Amino acid sequence: MAERVGEHVPAESVGRRPLIGISGYLEQAAQGPWEQRYGMLPETYLAAVEAAGGVPVILPPQPATPETVGRVLDALDGLVLSGGADVDPALYGAQAAPHTQSPRRDRDAWEQALTTGAVQRDIPLLAICRGLQLLNVTLGGTLHQHVPDITTTDHGDAPGDYARTEVAVVDGTLVRGVLGDGRLGVHCHHHQALDRVADGLLVAARSDDGIVEAVESRDHPFVLGVQWHPEQDAGDLRLFTALVHAAVSSGPARPPGPARASGPARASGPARSSGPARAAVQSAAAGG
Repeated sequence: MAERVGEHVPAESVGRRPLIGISGYLEQAAQGPWEQRYGMLPETYLAAVEAAGGVPVILPPQPATPETVGRVLDALDGLVLSGGADVDPALYGAQAAPHTQSPRRDRDAWEQALTTGAVQRDIPLLAICRGLQLLNVTLGGTLHQHVPDITTTDHGDAPGDYARTEVAVVDGTLVRGVLGDGRLGVHCHHHQALDRVADGLLVAARSDDGIVEAVESRDHPFVLGVQWHPEQDAGDLRLFTALVHAAVSSGPARPPGPARASGPARASGPARSSGPARAAVQSAAAGG
């Protein structure tokens, strides 16, 4: 990687460097004379995970069979759901609005399977932008399909544009514990947002216009999502560092083996020991 994001976290500070899967995507692209579908992911995600002390691994969309999902989750210590194209509205019982992009059903199915399996196993999960939206939909929530229809605030929906958005973080949440700050400016680029928040999620931050900017699980030690793009902030590794510490603290990966459940998201394996994870995250955020 040519450029690092922020300051590196020394390997000894996290002990074993955890394996962090990052959802990738398949898109038509050109490289030199070759124009074809590529499995890809912005390098900023990889650099942020590596700089925070983890080992990043790209997870491109593929058939979400129980065996494949189980094998991947057996190997991972943590999961990042990356940003990207709109989530298929059919997944939350809606028709596509005029501004909604064509669905990437292969990616939606793959990431929903990974998300459900990771939550079931208490694998630490950080969901970013689209990832936050997919997490909410997977757990039963819905989305606003076009943010400019509900607010005049710029959330960076123009192509190639990251808007600087002020968010207020809720006291007493994991997100507040990780970030420390009650208010902060973040890099946003999205034209969709959470509407009905899934029952298993708690709102942890909002922008001044009321848009949900962060959520976290009510029931799991480290499942959180942010609507902004922390991988774009070269000086702030707090969310990625918290993910890495949670991945180390949540216990060893489950024994390898094929999934044995009836659906793609029902991968096998007992939940990790989750007791120390939140305390370790809070300690890391405080510089301990």
